[in-house]
Amino acid sequence: MQVFDTKNPRETFLLGRNLAVGLGAGSCITLVGDLGAGKTALVRGLADGLGADVQMVSSPTYVLVQEYPARDTTLFHLDLYRMVDAQGELEELGMEEMLAGGVVVIEWADRACDALPLERIEIVIEITGENTRRFTIKQIRNFVTVHRKEPRKNTNKHELS
Repeated sequence: MQVFDTKNPRETFLLGRNLAVGLGAGSCITLVGDLGAGKTALVRGLADGLGADVQMVSSPTYVLVQEYPARDTTLFHLDLYRMVDAQGELEELGMEEMLAGGVVVIEWADRACDALPLERIEIVIEITGENTRRFTIKQIRNFVTVHRKEPRKNTNKHELS
């Protein structure tokens, strides 16, 4: 787990740009934070780091998903805020296809916890002041243990690092 504090939207943008290093098709980033926390500012930085047109990035609240062509991949930007059945709608939007073709960033991810990819980067954003924010970043992985004889009752383990 890593924690970053930003003092203004520009630093939030730069944090996003730095986080984009190493992302590619199959990467999923989930964002959780209140309205005005800086989710879209962070996505603008991610887009810049991936080589997408930053001017195109806006909150996809009314269109559910925005698609931004980037240098070596596509950035899919989803917003679950207005979804009634976020888990079902994620499947309908083609989450697996998006992951196969690019980087997926999901705002308001806490509305569809059970439908999220098992491997993802989870970012929780806290408003700590008028312009200051705290970003808590966790890499979430799912490890399945395979046994040659009888499997144990709990073979799925979730590990946070």
